[in-house]
Amino acid sequence: MANESKKDFNAMLHDSKDMPKIQTVTDTKTIEKYGGTRMYFAPPIDYDKIMRRVPYGKVVTVGGIREHFAKRSGADFTEPITAGIFVSISAWASYQRDHDPTPYWRTLKANGELNAKFPGGIEAQKRLLEEEGHTVIQKGRTKIRYFVKDYEQALFVLE
Repeated sequence: MANESKKDFNAMLHDSKDMPKIQTVTDTKTIEKYGGTRMYFAPPIDYDKIMRRVPYGKVVTVGGIREHFAKRSGADFTEPITAGIFVSISAWASYQRDHDPTPYWRTLKANGELNAKFPGGIEAQKRLLEEEGHTVIQKGRTKIRYFVKDYEQALFVLE
């Protein structure tokens, strides 16, 4: 996100617009990619609520949160672009508060990858995860990325 210091992420977090909602998609490629026509949109605060449930030493993926929302809402899938944006909004909202933190660093991208868009970038998320006992590994030579090693063993089960 750009200009983080000038944005009120807590206001964004509580602005649900017209969500939650389910939209029917007709694009063939989208239907093939996600396996259905019913796309769910969760409001930003719902991502924050899920992220707050992840206990110390556990992690969750954005994809896992999306699957949880789709199942809970009766949709085929949850919209992926807003999911990534709303997870980042939750992280920055927590960062801007001086109390009641959301442990956003426990939310990973696909395959256990760290999120460079979180406050403090990869280094801050890496430090916080390592403080909780996770091992962070580097992959790639030209495009270096960071992942929680064996993250599947630390996944928090969303119910």
